[in-house]
Amino acid sequence: MHQGKNTLPFMFEHDEITIEELADLHPSTYKLIDVRDDISFQYGTIPGAMQIPDLMQKAGDGTLDKNASYVLFCMHGTQSAGMTEILRADGYDCANLKGGYGQWIMSGYKEDYAEKQQEVELSIRKKFHKELFSAFAKGINAYDLLQPGDKVAVCISGGKDSMLMAKLFQELKRHRKFEFELVFLVMDPGYSELNRLLIEKNAKMLGVPITVFESDIFDVVDNIEKSPCYLCARMRRGHLYSKAKELGCNKIALGHHYDDVIETILMGMIYGGQVQTMMPKLHSTNFEGMELIRPMYFIREEDIKRWRDYNKLHFIQCACHFTDTCSSCRDDGVSVSMRMETKKLIARLKEHNPFVESNIFHSVENVNLSTVIAYKKDGVVHRFTDDY
Repeated sequence: MHQGKNTLPFMFEHDEITIEELADLHPSTYKLIDVRDDISFQYGTIPGAMQIPDLMQKAGDGTLDKNASYVLFCMHGTQSAGMTEILRADGYDCANLKGGYGQWIMSGYKEDYAEKQQEVELSIRKKFHKELFSAFAKGINAYDLLQPGDKVAVCISGGKDSMLMAKLFQELKRHRKFEFELVFLVMDPGYSELNRLLIEKNAKMLGVPITVFESDIFDVVDNIEKSPCYLCARMRRGHLYSKAKELGCNKIALGHHYDDVIETILMGMIYGGQVQTMMPKLHSTNFEGMELIRPMYFIREEDIKRWRDYNKLHFIQCACHFTDTCSSCRDDGVSVSMRMETKKLIARLKEHNPFVESNIFHSVENVNLSTVIAYKKDGVVHRFTDDY
């Protein structure tokens, strides 16, 4: 500690602290602040970390506690470094975590992963069998997503959802009710070295034999001002289809879950003025013979988080290089702010109606065309006045 320019004692000599130095501090002596967006925070964070909404605004208007010490971090430690500099200039006891969340994850990897892999697989078979594996099998059976002889490209982005999907497919194959093949496909659209390494380390630890191929998508959309995330998502989907077909696959599997489905339904109504859903399977219009499937259709996000935290796993939400906070996009190209608002809306509605989530989910299965003004079929609009 040393005396700063104001009367407050500074706990941190420098504006940066290493992961090793942080481990030597008692948790009661500082507040660990994750400055990334809400969705990134929910995807995973350092144990004991918290968020302070409007952190910089509170610091600016003097409502942030100056009697506390703060350690800030983001994904790579770049955005949080800038925020740390501002806070220290305003007289706050603050330090930036060097390397950020990404480096913290890297520090926890070991060379021998066999025991960890066994623990993860046992948790799927025992503790989370009903919530995860049974729900996975239910989705496949309900929507006829898998047939004998299929070769499925399991598309892995590096997040919790796709990594769990890979393990569930492996577990399903272990049951060997019929033969099918799996390719665990990772596309590198221009990841940073650290993000690429995080995906590879997690795959190795979990026993997922990934096939990585590269593209230049990030470079292509780098200078796009209008909807770069939407374009990026569309291009990524096309590259995945193309590579999967090249490898002899007839299907690609994406890790969208139940909560993605209900959020998409509500977002379509609120932001798009339309009634639609995220389909459990789709024929590709541009790649003949290819099909997209979503086998996690009945799995709840909260159960995925519980599985992740139970096994002390840490994943990245997005490896996009456009923002250090990884808040710009999802693999369906939908604005994170829109989805987060929808997620919060559903949570508020659930406080008054515990069935609101299932009601939203089943609403698109229970459409009464006699009470619909108009609907589209194969691009043709049909109105109720046509045969009134």
